Amino acid sequence: MQKTDPKREKRTILLAQLFISGMMAFLMTFIFSVLAQGLPEGWPGLWMHHFAMAWPVAFVLSLGVGPLAFRLAFALMRRFSDPV
Repeated sequence: MQKTDPKREKRTILLAQLFISGMMAFLMTFIFSVLAQGLPEGWPGLWMHHFAMAWPVAFVLSLGVGPLAFRLAFALMRRFSDPV
């Protein structure tokens, strides 16, 4: 059986958080900008501006929330998978 490289695993998790935060910021800024403004003239530029501001914030927050979410998920799965 092949050993996993902890550094590579850490980089993979970091890269996944980068992708997840980017996709979430992209979709959320799209949805909220359309709901708030509709599609006025110049909307794509405004949306991209909001996306560019939201992505770094989402990424930094995901670094803190991600590990907490995994701990909670593992704790719940352990609790509900233990025989009673």
